[in-house]
Amino acid sequence: MSESENSRAPLQGSQTDGTPAGGWPALSAVNKHLLHQHVLIKGNRTLLSMNKPGGFDCPSCSWPDPKKPHTFEYCENGAKALAWESTKKRVTPEFFARHTVSELATWSDHELEAEGRITEPMRYDAATDKYLPVTWDEAFAEIGAELRGLSDPWKLELYTSGRTSNEAAFLYQLFGRLYGMANFPDCSNMCHETTTAALPESIGVGKGTTTLEDFENADAIFIIGQNPGSNSPRMMSELHAAAKRGASIISFNPLRERALVRFAAPQDPRDMLSLHGVEISSQYHQVRIGGDMIALQGVCKAVIEADDVAQRENLPRVLDVAFIEEHTHGFEQYANYCRQLPWDIIERHSGLTRQAIEEVAAVYKRSKGVICCWGMGITQHKRGGDAMQQIINLLLLRGNIGKLGAGACPVRGHSNVQGDRTMGIYEKAGEPFLASMSKVFGFEASRKKGHAVAQTCEALLRGEVEALISMGGNLFRAIPDTDVICPTVSRLKMTVLVNTKLNRSATVHGQKAFLLPCVARSERDLQNGVAQTITVEDAMSMVHGSTGMLEPASKHLISEVAIIAGIAKATLAPNPKVDWDSYVGDYARIRDKIEEVLPEQFYDFNQRILEPGGFRLPNAASERKWDTESGKANFLFPEGVYDEDDTPPGAEHLQLMTIRSHDQFNTTVYSNDDRYRDIYGDRMVVMLNPQDIERLGLKAGDYIEFQTALDPTTTRRAAGFKVIPYDVPQGCCAAYYPETNGLLPLANRDKHGNTPAAKSIPVNLVRMSPEGTQVALERRGLIAAAS
Repeated sequence: MSESENSRAPLQGSQTDGTPAGGWPALSAVNKHLLHQHVLIKGNRTLLSMNKPGGFDCPSCSWPDPKKPHTFEYCENGAKALAWESTKKRVTPEFFARHTVSELATWSDHELEAEGRITEPMRYDAATDKYLPVTWDEAFAEIGAELRGLSDPWKLELYTSGRTSNEAAFLYQLFGRLYGMANFPDCSNMCHETTTAALPESIGVGKGTTTLEDFENADAIFIIGQNPGSNSPRMMSELHAAAKRGASIISFNPLRERALVRFAAPQDPRDMLSLHGVEISSQYHQVRIGGDMIALQGVCKAVIEADDVAQRENLPRVLDVAFIEEHTHGFEQYANYCRQLPWDIIERHSGLTRQAIEEVAAVYKRSKGVICCWGMGITQHKRGGDAMQQIINLLLLRGNIGKLGAGACPVRGHSNVQGDRTMGIYEKAGEPFLASMSKVFGFEASRKKGHAVAQTCEALLRGEVEALISMGGNLFRAIPDTDVICPTVSRLKMTVLVNTKLNRSATVHGQKAFLLPCVARSERDLQNGVAQTITVEDAMSMVHGSTGMLEPASKHLISEVAIIAGIAKATLAPNPKVDWDSYVGDYARIRDKIEEVLPEQFYDFNQRILEPGGFRLPNAASERKWDTESGKANFLFPEGVYDEDDTPPGAEHLQLMTIRSHDQFNTTVYSNDDRYRDIYGDRMVVMLNPQDIERLGLKAGDYIEFQTALDPTTTRRAAGFKVIPYDVPQGCCAAYYPETNGLLPLANRDKHGNTPAAKSIPVNLVRMSPEGTQVALERRGLIAAAS
């Protein structure tokens, strides 16, 4: 049924079209997780301060805060993150005394983190294969001595997680540059680096152009390769409001995700009383994996050809001709390319019909303001950057950048991942930033390009890394080719993991290894008896303060800022222009230095974060100023390329997309349930089209082994996945990350930003023998081991 027939027609044909997302089950899940962590009362009270002026920023996703926050300005997954962080469970020295690291390496991701908060700094002891307590002074002294003894500063890698604050990130990259290198692998390298690399080629900036005000005024919102209901649930408030006021929401996703079908806002009494919610997507297109690029070109083709007809018949133009002539470059070449694209090619490679694509174009043509949102379903492909640039091309056709109710909206994952890049966590920072850093801190920053995650992994494989420090995160669980890369880490002289909880990366360590527990974002950070405020930058370039309120999990915890300063002081020679103790004593002094280095963006930094909601950083593209070589916004496209990958789904293999469950944030697994997909108690599953199940000679409940259909020189396998019939296009399948990371070759990554192509892995499926199934189930604890 077309949208013109009924823009709010019920969406049929999926097991996820029944109960709406959100609603009472979401509230129940919040209290269940708080109760499980023994913080039901404390947690519910604390949630009232989350994402509010004077409170603390959610440690989960990076969706912005509204100017007038709701009383309950948090989502289910934000509440899970708080419960996980504020748990009463503790990982003490006594815990480490009971468990060797080799034993912990056999635990699941969920089991490791579920043990609770690490309470004291720990040092690995090779003789006992255990972590033993160490004082902060001893840890800093030993880490500093090891770093001073490296053969070359470029043998050090400094990894950053997106939860790191602006203040900590700024000091972290300052430490690295003073040490003499620029190796800054970052969690963004594995998700939205495609956006950061390819978006400037189109519009001159690597960040989105929208604000929440644009969502309030958009006539149409396109959701492309993104599942906001699980990955950015607070975004559902904007989509819910838009759907209620009649805006068209067009979704492109291989999987039919429940929250994009129907959503009940827990903050809306009518939704909660009716149990019905609001239909979100007026059109839902289950594009084939890797088919977004040509599907978008098909929409552009339909819009351009409609404008051709309008010109011939002397009708009002469909395109924004004035905008195209004044603000863009390369339109005629792109228009001609789209005109000559055959519809049969578009249909075959996208998996969508011409009629469906023309229905999308009809919405686009009649909408005055259009926002296009995208996630890792776009960025994690070999040609993810090319696909993203087709999104921009579509926006440019009708001037949908730089005006109210329109724009480009990459929905980034982690809370401050965008801010970390602004602070200089970048292996190829520009000359203005490096020159300013050099001037302010009295040294000469290296202009040599360093390592992002892909290059760090390659250096590990070549044996060129001697030490690695992780400021948060779970690097060795998040990377591709884990079975190949992780064994190389044992050759490193030293690994250091700064974190709040135990995770897989604590079990993948160097010859010397340290676990350094830090204060969490929701906790009070007192320096000289004064509560400190940190800052973060959200996905829409808003910078605001965050002040923790809970008692720290242990009296032994110190802040990320203090940890960085402690390592720096133990490693570097004194510099009269760098006062580490002063920065730790008052974070406002760090912000003063940030303002000195980046005065145009952070003028009056300490004053402006006092404003409710903070302030927005400049975004030239939002003002229709284009910092590109052409001086305009560019229409870009890969001529003659129809798929986002070299190996589109075919008769000989399936295309695997790796996904997160609803009870998951990045590599953190809150439980083994996935409520929105009706999967409970098991993450080792593969979601398959019923026709593919039959074609492959399988049946529901069978167990299979994945075999990567790439690089015949290296065997990549993952076994023990249960077959589940699911609403996914033929030739495509889905399974959870990070359990499938070992299937993804390091070389299989986006050509613009080196982002791993985790949303499109060519695989063969082999049914496991009864004996193999027995072993797989025993390892997962689903059945008792045979006697």
